[in-house]
Amino acid sequence: MIYTIIDVETTGHSNRITEISIFKYDGKQIIDEFTSLVNPEMLIPDYITALTGIDNLMVANAPTFKEIAEDILAITQDTIFVAHNVNFDYNVIRNEFKLVDIDFRRRKLCTVRLSRKLLQGHRSYSLGKLCNDLGIEITDRHRAKGDAEATVVLFEMLLNQKDSEAVFSSFLKKSSKEATLPSHLPTSVFNAIPNSPGIYYFKDKKGKIIYVGKAKDLKKRVLSHFYSKTKKSLDMCRETRDIDFELSGSELIALLMEDAAIKHHFPKFNQQAKRTPKNYGIFSYEDRNGIMHLAFNTLKSCPNPIKILQSLRECRSFLETLCLQYDLCPKYCHLQEGVSQCSHYKIKTCKGVCDDLESFEAYNKRVIEAINTIQNNTQSKVIKERGRTKEEAAFVLIKNGTYLGYGFIDQAEQISSEDELENFLIPQKDSLDVQRILYNILN
Repeated sequence: MIYTIIDVETTGHSNRITEISIFKYDGKQIIDEFTSLVNPEMLIPDYITALTGIDNLMVANAPTFKEIAEDILAITQDTIFVAHNVNFDYNVIRNEFKLVDIDFRRRKLCTVRLSRKLLQGHRSYSLGKLCNDLGIEITDRHRAKGDAEATVVLFEMLLNQKDSEAVFSSFLKKSSKEATLPSHLPTSVFNAIPNSPGIYYFKDKKGKIIYVGKAKDLKKRVLSHFYSKTKKSLDMCRETRDIDFELSGSELIALLMEDAAIKHHFPKFNQQAKRTPKNYGIFSYEDRNGIMHLAFNTLKSCPNPIKILQSLRECRSFLETLCLQYDLCPKYCHLQEGVSQCSHYKIKTCKGVCDDLESFEAYNKRVIEAINTIQNNTQSKVIKERGRTKEEAAFVLIKNGTYLGYGFIDQAEQISSEDELENFLIPQKDSLDVQRILYNILN
């Protein structure tokens, strides 16, 4: 087998290449080499210059990636792509090729994962600390050539380990996840994740939770992060050292567990979930003619909402449904503004309160009936869900319109009232996000 052992230096956040070094290795000796500074066509941040020593002046007259793309394709053709934390270097190079409309694909091996398997017992598998433990000298640390040369020596050491042939073969199998998993994540951790509903926690080297997610199939969802080529996923996977999980039994409870976990831990990669959504309220009022209106506005401008919804579109759809169910007027439900009589394209059930064909007393009676129905639907409810095992059931408890939490209960338990469920309840906080989850599921 022929290997190309590769290291790249980048601009950091944007991950454009500033330097690349490739050593072609036949298992015994280096047979070719390609090293070059690269003009990233953007400014190099000061903190990257401080780390690598590569500044904007050094790359000003260097070739762009497009100008060296054919050289990289040629030297890596029919070889196995090897790097320390291979997914980073591989994806950076692959993304550069995408920018010049070339689909770059190579089989790959990670010297971090190989080292964890063949050189067990080290406290750290970062290139610097591992090479220090093994007596491998690194010249020009954080420069592509220096790091690549050290990786060549490490790779040769790995090839000469007992059982290396079997380990290399297993890592190169198409069915193997070794080249896909984050370099510092033990395979045993991933293998322990079940194909069941629940939530999962990505943790960094200090055990701090950096991401929380939910899934109907935990293993499948976690694996999808490792295949993702977005910058967020790549950065997250580079920091991941451990993955924990909790089973939920159902998707609904997984959603509720995920929301609570994010609010408790504030993981750095859950930025989207941290944003406060804009919510809207349905409310009622009576005009000077005694006619009751149903309207909608932002929750901030709606102190006592009859119902909370998450978008203007949902508000309009909800009021259209009420109009059809209770023969209400689109004009007085604020689906049509600035008209003397309603003429909604879809709703033809208005009995004429807007045209003095019906008394406001008769109309208001139906509005009150609609409001009562909405409020009664949000009073108390037990939502039954699948448990985490066949012997278990799960439930979500809503009391007086407030979400109290969820719980798990043995199928053999005899429950005769809602109050008894509270003995098995895992209390949770209600919030607008929770109301959004419950609304979407129940509707």
